Amino acid sequence: MTGKPALGKLFIVAAPSGAGKSTLVNALLAREPGITLSISHTTRAPRPGDADGVQYHFVDRATFERMVAQGAFLEHADVFGNYYGTSRGAVEPILRDGRDVLLEIDWQGAEQVRRAMPECVSIFILPPSRAELERRLRTRATDSAATIEKRLAASRDEIAHAHEFDCMVVNDRFEDAVAALQSIVHAARAGRSLPRERHPELIGRLLVA
Repeated sequence: MTGKPALGKLFIVAAPSGAGKSTLVNALLAREPGITLSISHTTRAPRPGDADGVQYHFVDRATFERMVAQGAFLEHADVFGNYYGTSRGAVEPILRDGRDVLLEIDWQGAEQVRRAMPECVSIFILPPSRAELERRLRTRATDSAATIEKRLAASRDEIAHAHEFDCMVVNDRFEDAVAALQSIVHAARAGRSLPRERHPELIGRLLVA
């Protein structure tokens, strides 16, 4: 007679806009097929190429606010004027089934998830420099100049919360960053100590104007 499977691991990945979080997460998921990406809800408009239920579940503000009132979200936040949230129904059944789940969220959401599920593993992605962060934001060409400036300004506040996360990964050399993410996943699954590099000098530089 077999018992229930052990709970899966919950991984959180957060970063300032332009740090390359989504690209890293996609590479990690391709190399670690045992992890399921949780699809968040958002009130922001779809970008070219976005599909409902793939990048996000796109809903209007009234629907989102009704879900908040019903307690449907594990975490939610207002980011640059749009709501983002992770529904409990998208995460808890997968974990109970013994499979791992990854949340790609911001630091506010990560804070809420850590309170609700303190056993989660939280990872913050750092850019190698402010100049590189700005270059990536401008070259991806998805935001207006005003939005880019807003994201750059907000990045300091986001990076100031990096110390709250279990692990940090610097996205300088892409392959090295993906390998670092994999090492965190493997350590968490095996019950080993997580990598604890804190990068205080880099964070100090990133917080300076």
